[in-house]
Amino acid sequence: MARGRRRHSASPPRHRRRWWYVGAAAVATAATVLIAYSVWTPSGTDGTRTTTAHQDTAARPAVSTSASPSPSPFPSHSASASPSPKATASKKSTSPSKPTAKAVEPTAHVSTAPTGKRLITVVNRTPKTVWAVVTNTAVYPKGRRLAPGQSLSVTVANNWGGRIWGRTGCTSTAAGHCATGDCTSVCEGANPPTTLGEFTFDAYAGMDFYDVSMVDGSNLPMWINISHTTTTDPVSSSGCYKGVCTSDVDCPTAMRATSGGQVVGCKPPCAAFGGDTYCCRGAWAGRENCVPSKWPVDYTQVFKRAAPYAYSYAFDDGATMPCKGACYYKVTFGTTGS
Repeated sequence: MARGRRRHSASPPRHRRRWWYVGAAAVATAATVLIAYSVWTPSGTDGTRTTTAHQDTAARPAVSTSASPSPSPFPSHSASASPSPKATASKKSTSPSKPTAKAVEPTAHVSTAPTGKRLITVVNRTPKTVWAVVTNTAVYPKGRRLAPGQSLSVTVANNWGGRIWGRTGCTSTAAGHCATGDCTSVCEGANPPTTLGEFTFDAYAGMDFYDVSMVDGSNLPMWINISHTTTTDPVSSSGCYKGVCTSDVDCPTAMRATSGGQVVGCKPPCAAFGGDTYCCRGAWAGRENCVPSKWPVDYTQVFKRAAPYAYSYAFDDGATMPCKGACYYKVTFGTTGS
C-alpha cells in the first residue's frame, strides 16, 4: 500500500530528486567509459590478457601433439598441447585460450627466460658450419644454421624433454640431406654417427637429468654446462671433466664414417662391426652381460678418451648427470681450446 501511494503521489521531495540526477549522471559516465574501452580492446579479450597470452606463447616450445609422433624419447609432461610452429604471428587472437602467435624465434642475445621457463643456449666452437637441432622447439626439424662462433638461445617449458644435436654438410637446411646427423624431417633422433645431448627436465623431486651420448657414435665434440642452480657443474666452462678435456675422437679406420670421400664421423661398434657382442644382443644382452671390458676390443674407450663424461654404450649410466631446480643449459659444439 505504501509503495502504491508513493508511485501515484506527487513528485518526491527535492533532495531526493537531486540524488536521482547525480546517480543517473554517474551511470551515463560509466557507460561512456565502458563503450570507449571496448572500442580500443581487441575482440574477445581485454588488453592485459591479450599481451600475457602472446608472451606465454612466445616462450612456449613450438610442438604440435596432434600432427605427428613425439620426436623424442623424453616426452613433455605437460597436459596441454603447445601451439603449432606453423601458426601465423600477424593474426590477432580472438580467444585467449587459443593464441595464434608464432613460437619464439631463437636468438643469440637472450640471457634469461620468463618465469616458469628455461633457457638453453647452443654454441658452435667448431671450424665448420653446424645446423643445430633442438627437438620440441621452433629449431626443429629444420634446425638453425650456426657458422663458426655463432650461438642461439631458446626458451622451453619447465617440464621440457628432448634431444639436441648438430648436423653437418647440409645441402640446404637441416631438414634436407646432411652428411651427418641426418634423418627424416620428423624423427626420433639422428642416424648414426651422431653426438646427442639428452635432457629430461623436472624428472624427479625437482631434479633434471641430462647427458652427452655417443652411444650412436660421434659426428661432433660436445659438452654441456649448467647454471642458475645450486648444483656444482661437473664440467668446466672449457669442457674439462676430472682433469680430462674434450677432444676430437681419434677414430679407428674400421669405424670411420665417410661422405664424398671425407671422414665425417665415428661409428659406434655395433654399426661398424655388427654381431651380438658389440650390439649387446643374445648372450650379451642386458646390463649384466653387456660389459665392454669383456669384448675382444673395448671400443667404448675411443669415445671415453675424447669425452670422459659421455655415454659410450647403452648401460654407461654413470654418465647421467643431475641438476637441481630451474637450471639453464649451455651446449657447446667444439673441443677444449677451440
